[in-house]
Amino acid sequence: MRTVKKVRPSREGRKSRSVLKCPIDKAVEDLHRKLANDRSGEVATYIPELGRANPDWFGVCVVTADGKTYEAGDTDQSFTIQSISKPFLYGMALEDNGQAAVLEKIWMEPSGEAFNAISLRPGSGQPANPMINAGAIATTSLVSGVTTQQKMRRILDGMGRYAGRPLSIDEAVYRSESETGHRNRAIAYMLRNFNIIESDPMPGLEAYFMQCSLAVTCRDLGVMAATLANQGVNPITKDRAVVREYVESILSVMSSCGMYDGAGEWIYRVGMPAKSGVAGGILAVLPGQLGIGVFSPRLDACGNSVRGVKFCLELSRRFGLHMFNAPRVSASVLRRITHVGEVSSNRCRCSDETDLLKRHGSRVTVVFVQGVVVFASSEVVIRELMKRVHDLDGMILDLQHVQAMDFVTRELLAELALLVVRAGKFMSFSHAEHMPKVTQAFRKKLKDRIQFFGDLDLALEDAENRILARHGWKPATPERIDLAECEIAHGMSRQDVEALKALLRLRLFRSGDVIIQPGEDASEMCVLTRGTASVWLHSEESPKKRVATFTPGMIFGEVALLDRQPRSAQVTADTDVELLSLDAGCFDGLTASHPNLQRLLLRNLSQILARRLRATNRDLGAV
Repeated sequence: MRTVKKVRPSREGRKSRSVLKCPIDKAVEDLHRKLANDRSGEVATYIPELGRANPDWFGVCVVTADGKTYEAGDTDQSFTIQSISKPFLYGMALEDNGQAAVLEKIWMEPSGEAFNAISLRPGSGQPANPMINAGAIATTSLVSGVTTQQKMRRILDGMGRYAGRPLSIDEAVYRSESETGHRNRAIAYMLRNFNIIESDPMPGLEAYFMQCSLAVTCRDLGVMAATLANQGVNPITKDRAVVREYVESILSVMSSCGMYDGAGEWIYRVGMPAKSGVAGGILAVLPGQLGIGVFSPRLDACGNSVRGVKFCLELSRRFGLHMFNAPRVSASVLRRITHVGEVSSNRCRCSDETDLLKRHGSRVTVVFVQGVVVFASSEVVIRELMKRVHDLDGMILDLQHVQAMDFVTRELLAELALLVVRAGKFMSFSHAEHMPKVTQAFRKKLKDRIQFFGDLDLALEDAENRILARHGWKPATPERIDLAECEIAHGMSRQDVEALKALLRLRLFRSGDVIIQPGEDASEMCVLTRGTASVWLHSEESPKKRVATFTPGMIFGEVALLDRQPRSAQVTADTDVELLSLDAGCFDGLTASHPNLQRLLLRNLSQILARRLRATNRDLGAV
């Protein structure tokens, strides 16, 4: 067999990767090490080139549905895909012809016979399923293209999308397959006789030999499996490899027919749709979660990789991956349930507003949902909310940690929201932007009677404003607040305030102006006396996020007086702003000129920072 030379990382690279070992990495490597000593089984020789494989090659690769890879062993070793190509070609035939047309030619029942049996269904002449050779040859004939070259262009493009890289044919294996493929030629002509193949069968048959001779690696198989687990979208490249509606058809025939005569025992014990190939590869899929690629050339009596079967079986048992071993539905879909009295927005409020929100915040529940939400798990969410709805003024549903939500769940939650709104309460959603179908379902039923917020902070601020308005709170909004009323002047005498005022510099900003820029030298503290200003954090890894909004009487930039480190966040004026700034040098000079004033300032700064830290800790504990 023509092979691709493995490129191993340098000794330094291997050492650095092993310093911090992920538990999943360790489990995969330990299992690989355990099975590497298993020498049972034989390398396939009926295709002469396959018999040249090193029987000790062994690689395993697990790829999650979002693209995280765990691997061990010979994952870069090239080998030919063989029958593992069959489910992917079945998907291409479905895309090119539609399900009804494909089912007229190829059925989907286990055959109970050898994979290369010259056998068709009585009456119809259909191959029993697309995983046996007869079905696969018929499938390849249905792939678009008249000539072998046209079909191969379609096949190479499709398979490359699954693998996330261009694939090529191992010419030596292809020649060996074609030169010894007499039985497959007999099958092809028999299919032509029954009009399953409606034209010359040779272009499709040669394309079949070529598709089985595609060179892949164990890592390729893992990514291809993860693409099926991810509803047909490659989790690495984000390219769609197959139309979503056909993924279930592909996985169905893999479940019942993918592991030759061992398919029944496989699905019973391992519990994942899978396909094996006589070169020693196995590809397994846990829908919605992960894909597995395994390569070891020694085969069992059914033609499946001995080590590959054992690896998948033990991995499934260790991590509970059997697709029919669904855990009991519980409140685990509920990440957290709290209320506005326990978790607050980043809008800084005066003490009277804060006290009112603490007293009445429990009237607005905040529910954090997580995971893949389907009917069974959504029922838990709805049940919990229905317990509380009569005693609430409103609800916030946070969807940041929801990975997917099916159609039934969207409809049920939309119905719940409609019930809440009709009862005179409000319901809002945060972090719903990554699931546009959810917002569409809700807006279809509720029009504009429900609100969606990009993050939880804005949803909380809206809820707080509703609570304050409901209880008649009308916050004072003076044109300008005097320094004596500001939090930094708490407990100071009139003389102390006048002394402080003499040290402060008036600064004016228009709405939208940047007051503080990240990275600037920290040289002053600001006392807001008019307008509002917000603090923002943003980086390349995460979107812009509001940290706090300050109103008249509050301070910001106070850490400048303590550590003199560069600014870490941006402060912008939400409205026209007036503020008084205290220069760090002036603050230092108080040691000699006004030591009591400096002591009062430090005391008030400590109390302000302590209150903010407690509020942050409370909010983190509630989320």
